[in-house]
Amino acid sequence: MIKRIAIFPIFILLLTACSLNFKSSDDGGDMNWRLFRGNAGLSGYAELSLPEKPVLLWTYKGGVRTISSPIVDEGTTYWADKRGLISGVDINGKLVFSYPLNTAVESTPLIKDSVLYIGRIDGFLTAISLSKKDTLWNYETMGQISASPNIATVNKQEAIVMGSYDNYLYCINKTDGSLINKFESGYYLNGAAALWGNYVLFGGCDAWLRIVNCKTGIATDSIEMDAYIPSSPAIMGNYCYVGDYNGNMYEILLENGKIAGNKKISSDSSQNGTFVSVPAVSADDVCFFSDNRHITSINRIAGKENWKYMLNGDVGESAPVICNDKVLVCTKSGIISLLDATSGELIWEYDTGEQIVGSPAVIKNHFMILTSKGTLFCFGTQKQ
Repeated sequence: MIKRIAIFPIFILLLTACSLNFKSSDDGGDMNWRLFRGNAGLSGYAELSLPEKPVLLWTYKGGVRTISSPIVDEGTTYWADKRGLISGVDINGKLVFSYPLNTAVESTPLIKDSVLYIGRIDGFLTAISLSKKDTLWNYETMGQISASPNIATVNKQEAIVMGSYDNYLYCINKTDGSLINKFESGYYLNGAAALWGNYVLFGGCDAWLRIVNCKTGIATDSIEMDAYIPSSPAIMGNYCYVGDYNGNMYEILLENGKIAGNKKISSDSSQNGTFVSVPAVSADDVCFFSDNRHITSINRIAGKENWKYMLNGDVGESAPVICNDKVLVCTKSGIISLLDATSGELIWEYDTGEQIVGSPAVIKNHFMILTSKGTLFCFGTQKQ
């Protein structure tokens, strides 16, 4: 049982949700999805409209297995495959960037100011100049890095935040790769860390969700879940949503670097459900895979279920994305579904024929899906 269960007033959530400023990317711009889940809070929300009937514009076959999610910088989509090759394909499906790391990679990259940051299985965080196609610096940890990097501001300087299998959360100077601070947790850090103001939230294989001050590297609060946390939290305003391996989804109220309250909003442990993907959060709703076959939408203000939809295939690590009035979902079996965010009704569906474990990237009039075989699918409003 998790600690400090508290039910907090609905009007607090209403006021928080109504005061938010949504962007598809923290960097701004509707042709960018520069980091895992689109923004530093990992909300998986984009203030963009998706077409009612998307058209497959093109595919690019990388030909090497990957578990990376795609990211997009100025219309060019980047990803890393399991052999360590970083590829960039432009908006017309043409390969315009290729850089071999010559070591295994599982992490989704991050791009900031034309520099790509990527964690590696051999324990290094690498910064690569996209214009020069050259490595700027490497920072070595003592364990593999599967977690996707995130971006924070620490003492007026930008920093890369990521976890490692050496049990540490690292805060690294973005410019020169020097260590700013690090925090030791109880076990492996597999999921990406989510940013909330000056704080970073992350779960781990020790079942604890922790809040760490980015400036000091010191934990300000923590809470133990019913089981380990294989994925990442998602933050919207002062609320955090995170699932554990037992199939429980939690809503956590954050105030002044602390956990002010928490409650379980869904539990599928009786159905052998597990949460290995990140929820998507908008002003009104939170969407998540609620067991091996369903996606559930819950109204954050009322705390009631909006709808539950059975997907055409088993879910996996891929996470949903909310785009205004639509929800974009991928299954492990390769099915892409577009659902109405209000009713949960199916709008459109496409079978890629290949397994999908990565999450979608969304930009203006397009969305990108990367399969486990390394095939990039680009969908849009019309054929080019």
